[in-house]
Amino acid sequence: MIISHDRRKVVHFNVTANPSAKWTAQQLVEAFPWDTAPKYLLRDRDSIYGGAFRRRLKNMTINEVVTAPQSPWQNPYVERLIGSIRRDGLDHVIVLNENHLKQLLTSYFEYYHNDRTHCGIDKDTPIARPMQHRPVNCAKVIELPRVGGLHHRYEWRQAA
Repeated sequence: MIISHDRRKVVHFNVTANPSAKWTAQQLVEAFPWDTAPKYLLRDRDSIYGGAFRRRLKNMTINEVVTAPQSPWQNPYVERLIGSIRRDGLDHVIVLNENHLKQLLTSYFEYYHNDRTHCGIDKDTPIARPMQHRPVNCAKVIELPRVGGLHHRYEWRQAA
């Protein structure tokens, strides 16, 4: 999973049962086609960031910043996101296979980007949305289910 730190937006994710340095290097190419690569990439010391991954970073002119050993607090946005995915989503379902997990994560990230507010970005969502004001004429609140009904978004609607 690759996230942009400024708005906590998930830039790219994929699922595999057997991640390797080669597979992870390919994810970089898919996340940053053409000349869209960032200047820096912050990562931990997992073995999936092996030689093939480091060579791909160098070829894409991305400078890697490696966290200290056993220091998850040095990459708090990713650690928080992983915890949120578990608590808000995966703890409530039984994952059947890789495709099912990918569908669940796609749904969760849509919710995460468009509906879930974040204190660190002034209670906004990663993809900013305008504030909705209560309509003047008798309005009602409707619920919009998200992530298969695990979460909801609420909006004002004109009463019929």
